[in-house]
Amino acid sequence: MRRTLPLVLPALLLAAATPATAGVTLIATGSINGSSAGAGVDLSGLTGKLENGLAGNILGGLGSGLAYAGGNTFLATPDRGPNATPYNSAIDDTVSYISRFQTLTLGLTKATSGTLPYALATQLTQTTLLSSPTQLTYGTGTAYNVPNGAPTQNTADTFYFTGRSDNFGPGNSGNPANARFDPESIRVSNDGQTVFVSDEYGPYVRQFDRATGKLVRTYALPADLDVAHLGTATDSETGSDNTSGRVANKGMEGLAITPDGKTLVGIMQAPLIQDAKDPATANMLRIVTIDIASGDTKEYGYQLSKGSGVSDIVAVSATKFLVDERDGKGLGDVPKGSTSAADSSDAKTKLIYQIDISNAKDITGKTGTDTTAGLVQKNTTAFLDIVAALKAYGLKANQIPAKIEGITFGQDVLDANGNVLHTLYIANDNDFLPGVAGTNQFFVFGFTDADLPGYVAQMLGASAVPEPASWALMVSGFGLLGAALRRDRRRVRVNFG
Repeated sequence: MRRTLPLVLPALLLAAATPATAGVTLIATGSINGSSAGAGVDLSGLTGKLENGLAGNILGGLGSGLAYAGGNTFLATPDRGPNATPYNSAIDDTVSYISRFQTLTLGLTKATSGTLPYALATQLTQTTLLSSPTQLTYGTGTAYNVPNGAPTQNTADTFYFTGRSDNFGPGNSGNPANARFDPESIRVSNDGQTVFVSDEYGPYVRQFDRATGKLVRTYALPADLDVAHLGTATDSETGSDNTSGRVANKGMEGLAITPDGKTLVGIMQAPLIQDAKDPATANMLRIVTIDIASGDTKEYGYQLSKGSGVSDIVAVSATKFLVDERDGKGLGDVPKGSTSAADSSDAKTKLIYQIDISNAKDITGKTGTDTTAGLVQKNTTAFLDIVAALKAYGLKANQIPAKIEGITFGQDVLDANGNVLHTLYIANDNDFLPGVAGTNQFFVFGFTDADLPGYVAQMLGASAVPEPASWALMVSGFGLLGAALRRDRRRVRVNFG
């Protein structure tokens, strides 16, 4: 029987030398703390300072969302910006940080030293700012003694999304014209031309052109996710005025795209307000499926096991997914007033579970016991215990990032025996505080078909936009074959006996 797997870099095929192992195994680690523009700086080209004095091109928070884009290219999205730096509590310390995603090269090569079989070469290659071609609503800032919330970079046909919490207008939190945006997860369309980003403010799921960052579409999500009364700070949105909808700062934390590219699957970080106050659903999160073409949605109930919430979701198949349950403990979780990473608490719960939504019941608009029948099926044993794996690698519990938030599958590799090894990449959100929460880190795990039966890789287009630099290497290495592969927009596959 012949096996088919996604094409990887030729050098990697030759170099792969990790022994076949049973179970999910840590195979590489890496980090990013700067770019060709300098340490702690991204490639946005932005100049000037934010309201809190930090640079507008500050690099950080890359692990809020992580998506595979083909080859050794990945996309990462920081959240609403460096609001962990105290500035103005009336607006949740948010600033006019322009929403963006970062394009990364994360290349696996055979390790020449160390205890892990692979090394991870990391590089930031591009920063893409997110904007709308039509007018958005920004706050005046007058009530909070801060500048107007509209970025100075706006033009007549480009209006940037930002993390400023007062950038909203009339209506509920689902108003698509609100300029405030808190990106938490990102996925690439199968043709490589657009990206989908979920957020916590609306919650929103927005689609952007990958090359320009311009808004393509905002999906209408179920009304029961929205809050009616908006505020500029967490405590002003979680008061008695709101009796239903997402909890402030705990919106749509995770987003998946099915391998066929037809369906988005988002997951809320915490129970909705109406669910949290009912003992029957106090630990139930909502999963929302979105038909990309029609926009039709459905909701399903997901029961938390040990974590305080879910940070991301990634598709295993059309109906099966991995979800990341975690607590808030670990590197970066320090006592109030501390600026020392050494004061971090010990990580306890960072678990990845496999779930299946195929038999779950639609609970859109329902509450209480009406939602508890037909919950999403969930494996009782975790697919991966991240804390245990990283402690086995040698990290102390307080060195494991508190905010393990971004997860994505990556390219397949071959072990020394020619067996296929799938990869799972995991990243952290360091809140733009490298001195407290460490650098932007990446942990790569290898697993086999036996570890995750039914796994189907996303059918990503071969010539993604912008085109990964690795294709140039393939053309020179494969000649006419490389050129032909570039023209083929299907996911590239190659057979091995």
